[in-house]
Amino acid sequence: MPVLTDQLHRELIINSKPLRIISLVPSLSELLVDLGLEKNIVGITQFCKHPFQLKSTKTQVGGTKSVDIDLIKSLNPDFILCAKEENTEEIVRELEVLAPVFVANVTSIESNIDLINRLGKLLFCQTNANNLIAKIKFQLTDFKAFTRYLPRKKVAYFIWKNPWMTAGGNTYINDVLKLNNFSNVYENNDRYPEVDVSLIRKEGNPKIILLPTEPYSFSDEDAFEIGRHSNHAKTIFVEGEFFSWYGSRLLKALPYFKKMHELLQ
Repeated sequence: MPVLTDQLHRELIINSKPLRIISLVPSLSELLVDLGLEKNIVGITQFCKHPFQLKSTKTQVGGTKSVDIDLIKSLNPDFILCAKEENTEEIVRELEVLAPVFVANVTSIESNIDLINRLGKLLFCQTNANNLIAKIKFQLTDFKAFTRYLPRKKVAYFIWKNPWMTAGGNTYINDVLKLNNFSNVYENNDRYPEVDVSLIRKEGNPKIILLPTEPYSFSDEDAFEIGRHSNHAKTIFVEGEFFSWYGSRLLKALPYFKKMHELLQ
């Protein structure tokens, strides 16, 4: 009976390979599939859209902040996946009564690899996890060689409007920005700070403004509003999943980043 821990160092006792898994994190649902565990998934959130077939083959149990506990109970899970950033402590406490709950806490590329390794051990798919980690490390080496001589550029990565919010330090997004040889002007602000866009020159004067497709859908008007307060910063609309989804999504993100840099030349 192996005793392992999640990324909050909470002990989990797993007697045998989990056969009925519920994922309350979109990126972790995708990761489960890439670890060869699609048939073991019995419940997902309404936001779990990759791979596309999950929505039609798995039971949707709510969102990430609000789930149907009774529905989850009826699915008789033996393992539940949550994330510190996505799901509330209250949800985790309620679910722990039903099954072991793994809480992910990914704030960097390194902790993303740690996540995959831990799940490989807990879910008895270590070989698949090792193979996935090897692919990620290989692509990371190649990508770092690609960015080695790119000029370092100051950026601001917005995630929300009303209020305006950006990705700050201690986030996976910030580490992905570093990977791309970007200098996040809000890195010294913790997590996801609210900002006053009228002060953007004073607070860092980024040369590039990144507006992702999620969690907020930014418009051309939003780009203009931010841009008029900047010092002729270049505004780029980017796929938010590639910056904020951890797990196996990183493998798809790295080729995307290369194309993005071509647009910035």
